[in-house]
Amino acid sequence: MARVTRVMAGGKRMRFRACVAIGDKKGRIGLGVAKGADVALAITKATNDAKKNLVKIHITPEGSVPHLARIKWHSSQLLIKPAPVGTGIIAGSVLRQVFDLAGIRNVVGKVLGASNKINNARALIRALSEMKTPRERKNVKPGKEKTESEVNKVS
Repeated sequence: MARVTRVMAGGKRMRFRACVAIGDKKGRIGLGVAKGADVALAITKATNDAKKNLVKIHITPEGSVPHLARIKWHSSQLLIKPAPVGTGIIAGSVLRQVFDLAGIRNVVGKVLGASNKINNARALIRALSEMKTPRERKNVKPGKEKTESEVNKVS
């Protein structure tokens, strides 16, 4: 929640901005930001926006992320590393809440850039949604794709 104002001819107009993250703890997460005349209206609008922006993420059977990732998005820089079972969520700022809502139980996260919570949350959700499972990563190796004729020559 944040109180935001704009200056008009008659004085200041106040509104409220809400940032809401929602998740089902099974690999779906969404983030919504909205403004409203009062707190309840801002939260309702932000929740509806978060529901529209749900994304599916990959979680390993151990409850971690598939692989290490570094992401830079605007001024945010994040480092996300998988962790063994029993480690828990080792992360600060908004990363801890987003990991918990997504259902990721064992992970290490570090904020390297700016401390803007909305940008960090957006960067994290983007990084998680772009992560690939080990099978998807194995199938796509740059420069190593075989054409159908090459596969037939080998057999």
